[in-house]
Amino acid sequence: MASAGLQFFAFILALFGIFGDITATLLPNWKVNADVGSNIVTAITQMQGLWMDCTWYSTGMFSCTLKYSVLSLPVYIQAARTTMVLSCILSAFGICITTVGMKCTKLGGDTDSKSHTCFAGGVCFVLSGIFGLVPTSWYTREIISNFLDATIPESSKHEPGGAVYIGFISAGFLLIAGVIFCTSCFKKQQGPWIYPAKQEHFPSTEQDNSAGYNLKDYV
Repeated sequence: MASAGLQFFAFILALFGIFGDITATLLPNWKVNADVGSNIVTAITQMQGLWMDCTWYSTGMFSCTLKYSVLSLPVYIQAARTTMVLSCILSAFGICITTVGMKCTKLGGDTDSKSHTCFAGGVCFVLSGIFGLVPTSWYTREIISNFLDATIPESSKHEPGGAVYIGFISAGFLLIAGVIFCTSCFKKQQGPWIYPAKQEHFPSTEQDNSAGYNLKDYV
């Protein structure tokens, strides 16, 4: 019962992870312009994402431009696109697989089949978390290195946006959910190794015969 409750908790974490993963992939604020130096008060806020660049004006207007050309993008943005899409796909597969393999559902057949299915879903969540963690870390590293570069003008420097933080948190949720699903399938298999079966000792028939022979001698 405790294992089923733990799996349900991991499933909730995975749901938060996949929703955050999709949100981070689609949001345009992976990096925003930094208000530094003499440019403290700005009338324009520029945001850049994986798929579009947006501009927020002080008048309330909002405009976005899609990034149509793939080859003109930096390598880290191309890698972030690919890995984030793979993360969303793997997490969706993990949701479907673990729904069948969870102990609280009536799908998936016997206990062994559900354990293997649940383990496969946990592997999908772990891979999804890794694919989500790599692009956010790489993207953040590029932003920080450009921010600390003295040759880049202050007006061209950026800071990590909200999408990066959502990506970090979602990757953590998916990793935790995957580890819980993978470890919860093998708890019962450790019992025979910890508590070995007791060997029953039966008295030999020779002792019974000898005991019977001695009793006849006393009659």
